[in-house]
Amino acid sequence: MQQRTKQVVAVTSIVILMGFLLAQPIKGLVNEEKAGAAAGANAGPQITLESVSQQAKQGLNASIIKEISDIEVQLQRAADSEKASVLQQLATKWDDVNRPAPLGFVYEELAKLDDQFDHWLKAGDAYRAAYTNLQDTLMARALNGYAINAYEKALERNAASLDAKTGLGSAYVSGTNNPMAGISLLQEVVKADPNHVEANKSLGLFSMQSRQFDRAIDRFKTVVSLQPDAESYFYLATSYENIGLKHEAIAAFEKSRDLAADPTLTQFINRKIDELSK
Repeated sequence: MQQRTKQVVAVTSIVILMGFLLAQPIKGLVNEEKAGAAAGANAGPQITLESVSQQAKQGLNASIIKEISDIEVQLQRAADSEKASVLQQLATKWDDVNRPAPLGFVYEELAKLDDQFDHWLKAGDAYRAAYTNLQDTLMARALNGYAINAYEKALERNAASLDAKTGLGSAYVSGTNNPMAGISLLQEVVKADPNHVEANKSLGLFSMQSRQFDRAIDRFKTVVSLQPDAESYFYLATSYENIGLKHEAIAAFEKSRDLAADPTLTQFINRKIDELSK
């Protein structure tokens, strides 16, 4: 049930993200001077675990809110030797209800207690998931800064991690004035591992954003051959559509619809297929 909830949240946000991507060109991809790399965690409003927790609880049922609140109270009262265990419980709860913003802060707190690569990587991944599709641009910028910091910490502890390089590269492109530094990191990842799914997906999205749809098609064809999902097929279909390959676009939209099994996305895709079939 929890996995189904996550899937519905993910697929129903695809159309919003797609519109945003194609409306906002990537800064710096063409004729822009290099600027500072990281936006920094202070680039937006000051946000804390407490503030994002209150916001993330909105829309949850009362019993889940109580479970999370009880763990938060337990955390406040926990001895230093107990805090890591309580934070792990809190992370599990936030992950179960697909609330990545507080999850990122929890993993960062864990990393401060137990300075492990894995905690920093999970913090970065959660922050990145939180700012993706976020309508509040100031908060998104702040979370992007936190993600960059977490990924940099992760790479300090494991410089060879392709997952951390992918996250950092994606965060640079999304939220700094030096996106080419991010693109370079992502290209470094796929050079080392041509089948790295997340790096290919990120490069595909950024190719779409810069309207290089032929390159996006190559990236998403790689992704769906390795790890087919509704989102990647949707982006592949949209890329085909934008260069006029209607038959290929319809086939990819149908794959996306079948994998998503989500009424909202199904209705949208059916309309797209009708338009492309004319």
